[in-house]
Amino acid sequence: MPIFNTALNKPSTSIGLSWEDQLREAIDPETYVSASEALKNSDIYSLITQLSGDLATVAYNVSNPATQRLIDNPTCTSNGHAFWQSTFAQLLLAGESFAYRWRDFNGRDRRWEYLRPSQVSPKLLNDGSGLIYDLIFDEPDVGTKLNVSQNDVIHFRLLSKNGGMTGISPLTALASELDIKKRSNTLTRHALAQSTAAPGVLSVKNGALLDGKLRASLSNDFAKQMASSKGPIVLDDLQEYKPLELKADVSKLLAQADWTGSQIAKVYGVSNSYLNGTGDQQSSIEMIVGQYSRTLRRYTNSITSELTTKLGMQVVADIRPAIDPNGDDYADKIGNLTKNNVLGANQAQAILQECGYLPESLPAMEGGESSGNSRNQGNHQQ
Repeated sequence: MPIFNTALNKPSTSIGLSWEDQLREAIDPETYVSASEALKNSDIYSLITQLSGDLATVAYNVSNPATQRLIDNPTCTSNGHAFWQSTFAQLLLAGESFAYRWRDFNGRDRRWEYLRPSQVSPKLLNDGSGLIYDLIFDEPDVGTKLNVSQNDVIHFRLLSKNGGMTGISPLTALASELDIKKRSNTLTRHALAQSTAAPGVLSVKNGALLDGKLRASLSNDFAKQMASSKGPIVLDDLQEYKPLELKADVSKLLAQADWTGSQIAKVYGVSNSYLNGTGDQQSSIEMIVGQYSRTLRRYTNSITSELTTKLGMQVVADIRPAIDPNGDDYADKIGNLTKNNVLGANQAQAILQECGYLPESLPAMEGGESSGNSRNQGNHQQ
């Protein structure tokens, strides 16, 4: 059982609204969109998947080996990457996410358990000295825990309206866009269905009036010819066929998807160029990656701040595994520093070996000494 603070018997007051209630409060109930509905939007699904996956790939480092093992693999029901991606996806959708710290009698963390926002009710102690939580667990053997100390709950937050106690869902800023997108999709499907009801017009230029049966017969015969023929369609001088084109108005409706995609990317601080390659094509790849790095850093600052506070030790985020998974860009930068005589060759090799880009044991260079000896010699000469 975890250790509880006896001071938590103080009176408390519920704070804030659940993120779903925030949405209902901010928008008309008819346009309310839940997280499950939002993820049906391909742009939101793509962005949440990418951002949460990259945030889970970021290396969160501490100096304590036992704590590092816990951060790398905090749960016994999943792998570390899946746990963190789920936690960060919830953070991006709801503006906050939670994990319960299962600890032993000595207060040491044994494992962490992911909690949905619907399982958590945060409350503020009436004297303002801290937060407590009422938690509902899925496990029947655990049930409900009341007045849980804030020290036992990992509580990540994004933007807040109450001093950082609770977070605001970014989806509140997309309520209008998602409603417009939904209505636009309905209108576009209707327009496409109307515009493609007939594939074209077959004109008979004999000057005579044709009755309905004859017109239908000509249409059916021509349709059969188009369906069965693998070569050109043969018409005589008295017939002319014109295929219908997609109306410009329908094309404009289809363009609405680009607009909503840009709005979604803007809310989450991601360049549309990085998200789907349809943004500013004049931007260099290095500039786009730099913008995305700043976006990741904004989110990791919220994450490391919470972990540092709850664990009582400094947690540092290394975003290079997320933005440069192969390490090629980092190696290029080290190479440029070496060319400009900022770093020596032995120093550059040591840095690349430390980050895992080069193996620890390298064969001796032709006509030279082993990598380890040359590195030590270079350090001695300096």
